[in-house]
Amino acid sequence: MSNRYLVSRDRFIAAEPGRIFEILATPALHSEIDGSDTVKGAQPKGPGRLGPGAKFGMDMNIRVNYRILNTVTEFEEGRRIAWRHFYGHVWRYLLEPAADSSGLPGTLVTEQWDARGVRGRFLLRLAGYLRRHPENIDRTLARLDAYVTCP
Repeated sequence: MSNRYLVSRDRFIAAEPGRIFEILATPALHSEIDGSDTVKGAQPKGPGRLGPGAKFGMDMNIRVNYRILNTVTEFEEGRRIAWRHFYGHVWRYLLEPAADSSGLPGTLVTEQWDARGVRGRFLLRLAGYLRRHPENIDRTLARLDAYVTCP
């Protein structure tokens, strides 16, 4: 699913939702799965594991190094987690128990970038985010899959 300011992709991962959720709720692991190659690491004074309302900083790089503070805005243990930063767009992960076509149990993981509530959205479009995010999200889900399922 994709529209102008909501980009959503999903992928079946052969792991239970709780295992996947632990990775998403651990900021120190975000750079391991980031498909955009912009997340460089978690800031050391933040929480080791996210929960409702948690604030956590990330070291980033898009042409220059910078830091960003995020706030968890949606949290349902093992099923849903989302965070936003000052500009207002939201990164969201939805986890649903599922089975693949052969009956293998696992999780349907949906990642969303939601900028529908952001003022000045046209700046995001001008900067190319709407064009790049579908591919970046697909790469993130592939890296998450590899991280969770590879020994």
